Amino acid sequence: MTDLIIRNANLPDGSTGMDIAISEGRIQQVGKQLPVNANETIDAAGNLVTPPFVDVHFHMDAVLSYGLPRVNQSGTLLEGIALWGELKPVLTQEALIERAMHYCDWAVAKGLLAIRSHVDICDDRLLAVEALLEVKRKVAPYLDLQLVAFPQDGVLRSPTAMANLRRAIAMGVDVVGGIPHFERTMAEGAESVRLLCEFAAEKGLQVDMHCDESDDPMSRHIETLAFHTQRLGLHGRVAGSHLTSMHSMDNYYVSKLLPLMREAGVAAIANPLINITLQGRHDTYPKRRGMTRVPEMLAAGIDVAFGHDCVLDPWYSLGSGDMLEVAKMGLHVAQMTSQQAMQQCFQAVTEVPARIMALDGYGLHPGCNADLVILDAGSSIEAIRLQSVRRYVLRRGKIISETPLPHASIRLDGRGEKVNFRI
Repeated sequence: MTDLIIRNANLPDGSTGMDIAISEGRIQQVGKQLPVNANETIDAAGNLVTPPFVDVHFHMDAVLSYGLPRVNQSGTLLEGIALWGELKPVLTQEALIERAMHYCDWAVAKGLLAIRSHVDICDDRLLAVEALLEVKRKVAPYLDLQLVAFPQDGVLRSPTAMANLRRAIAMGVDVVGGIPHFERTMAEGAESVRLLCEFAAEKGLQVDMHCDESDDPMSRHIETLAFHTQRLGLHGRVAGSHLTSMHSMDNYYVSKLLPLMREAGVAAIANPLINITLQGRHDTYPKRRGMTRVPEMLAAGIDVAFGHDCVLDPWYSLGSGDMLEVAKMGLHVAQMTSQQAMQQCFQAVTEVPARIMALDGYGLHPGCNADLVILDAGSSIEAIRLQSVRRYVLRRGKIISETPLPHASIRLDGRGEKVNFRI
């Protein structure tokens, strides 16, 4: 007897009328009209069933801290960093854990069951590291939380950052981070990339580096990251996040850069909501929007994911943990409106970030974890268009969140009839 079967599901690859049989927390079979008896049945009724959403770039140590100690008036990246520097000395573990746990509840309700969060290691107390390691332990039954040791103030610019990074990794942080464009000089930035990549290679770790989050077309640390990835044999284990300077680079240089990234297997992580909010603040008109060259990287065979980055913190005054909102913004800003491109935007918040995070058991094939989301939409494109309700969220085959469908009533003019319809 199967534990659960989901009937009449549409899948992200366009398959329709599919059944998904689940036992012991894993997918057993996927096919049409499976001859299976189950203890529980969910009728998807032609709605989309997808693996969970994945956010591969987030800052959970800062989440829900908007207005502390004050609001970012300029809306710039640098004022946000300065604000975070003011906030760090007065942070408490209790407040960090409470805000992060609250956000994880939002995430689960939105079908977001895997998050890679950067955690600042430039505070010698490593207070945020300890707090998020505790959050990781608490949320493990329903959400995969992967942590990046992130030297927010620069691993060379901050005197104790490298020692703190080593301590954080020893405590259980998963990934090596960096921010070369925030070092004092371009040369120091390049040196930080070398140093961090060599440390990751020594420890057998992944690398996820904030790279070239700038409007300066001469900020080219992604080239250095691709070089050291190739040199050290880190293929498939390295991601460059933001890459906004690529928006302003000349086309000839980019035509050289993209093959280097592809050859090294370096993935790219764009953050549409934040990139278009923080970048271009010094421009008049025409005003650059700052997001990196997503269609061009995809055409070059580079893995591209979208991240949420921030929610209600010193850098961003909005956000709700909805990766469909992220995909929709990415679609618009990158002008990805063909059928294939819109599908790629959905993949950028599901299967591609799962691949970058090397999530075990992710997918819709037999043997994969039964971590699934049933949306009130018939396809992935419709899900982005409507930012659809997550009807059910399943973790290891168990329903952990359920959202009723919203309804609205209208009164038709001249007929006096009230009509109910589903939104």
